Amino acid sequence: MTADLANPLAARDHARAMTGTVVDSMPVLPPVADDLPGDVDPADLLWEETVAPGGYTIRRLNRGARLRLIDLQGDACASFQIFNAEMPTERLNVADTVKVQWNAYLGAGKLLLSDMGRVLMSFLEDEAGTHDCFCGTSNEELSAAKYGKGEQPPRYFLNGRDRFLLGVGKHGLGRKDVHPCVNLFKGATVGDDGAITPDIGPFEPGRTVVLRAEMDLMLVIANCPHVLDPRPDWTVAPLRVTAWRGPVTPEDDPIRNSAPEALRAYLNVEDYYRR
Repeated sequence: MTADLANPLAARDHARAMTGTVVDSMPVLPPVADDLPGDVDPADLLWEETVAPGGYTIRRLNRGARLRLIDLQGDACASFQIFNAEMPTERLNVADTVKVQWNAYLGAGKLLLSDMGRVLMSFLEDEAGTHDCFCGTSNEELSAAKYGKGEQPPRYFLNGRDRFLLGVGKHGLGRKDVHPCVNLFKGATVGDDGAITPDIGPFEPGRTVVLRAEMDLMLVIANCPHVLDPRPDWTVAPLRVTAWRGPVTPEDDPIRNSAPEALRAYLNVEDYYRR
């Protein structure tokens, strides 16, 4: 802090002079986006934000909302914590997401399931095809071991676990509530021998994923390097997040009716909201 800004009145004036400053990574308030789908009314826009490398964001989304994620430069890693907003003891269960759907690889038409047999979110569109249900996220110890403690700028210690802790804390939750996550835009496959092979990129910029909220949700999204990223340097790129209001999934929805397991998960949601 300079001597001038040590004066509270000068510091206030300096801060107010920054009004209107725009940076690359920030929420847009009120939300504005010039590339919404043609059938979306701009008045229905809920959220427009760019998450910085190493950053995180939190949000509550109501049932039916659409969430669009864009990997702006081909090197983002969107790691998710998902909770039932009314009852956050219900949250994403990655093991059930894989087991119940008889499928370990996320993509269009797939579901993210809770530990109570309900569908939290569904994948409406997926241009990426590289996602990960296996590896979880990085933590301070792993990041320090990989990138060198004390030898790099502080951002190199930004990791998914710490971002999650900050995010859940702002929802009134704590360390015990941080659960296994899914990572979008960074892939991982399992070979016949059980070995995990990461698919890290970088990829073509602009890849998009669109999800639908099937319950009222609390989200925490971290944007930190994938835990199995083989590159020696701390590397991750900005993530764009957009959300808008949408209708609740109808009974004739093709994803809802795509498999008996999917239908059961939707029926469980519909029963939950039968009040």
